[in-house]
Amino acid sequence: MSSTEVDQSQRPEVLLQTVDPDAPAAVATVARYFAELNERLPGGFDAMGPGYGSGAAELRPPNGAFVVGLVDGQPAACGGVRTIGDGIGEIKRMWIDPQRRGLGLGSRLLAHLEALSAGLNHRIVRLDTNDNLTEALRLYRRRGYREIEPYNDNPYARCWFEKQL
Repeated sequence: MSSTEVDQSQRPEVLLQTVDPDAPAAVATVARYFAELNERLPGGFDAMGPGYGSGAAELRPPNGAFVVGLVDGQPAACGGVRTIGDGIGEIKRMWIDPQRRGLGLGSRLLAHLEALSAGLNHRIVRLDTNDNLTEALRLYRRRGYREIEPYNDNPYARCWFEKQL
């Protein structure tokens, strides 16, 4: 086997599972996501701040969905989608465990969230992020997102994106 080939027997098993945003795996992954934001953002992150202390109902059917990514049976990723306007969805709380980055899980989760958004009759999907999250910025640009003017007042966001579905 060449050095560029992947030994399929060494690839982890990945399952993207739609769950209630209050399910234990969802709560645990979102807590890890918030902890990482607190470490990486200048001035930290307040999980009880505007738009972060609530909102689980928006990530449930019929107007949304929440997904946990399991790697070898362990929660290692999360993300949700919600309706924010007529034909417009928003991706929220997308996170990949730092130890699982580089496996393509981010691209796979993002594609899954886009498919869920399309299934909710969204023609456009938006998201916001912070410019300190360089891995996220690279992923979104690589997957065809284009920068737009701010569409919300998220105090932690410095970059806003959208994509036509």
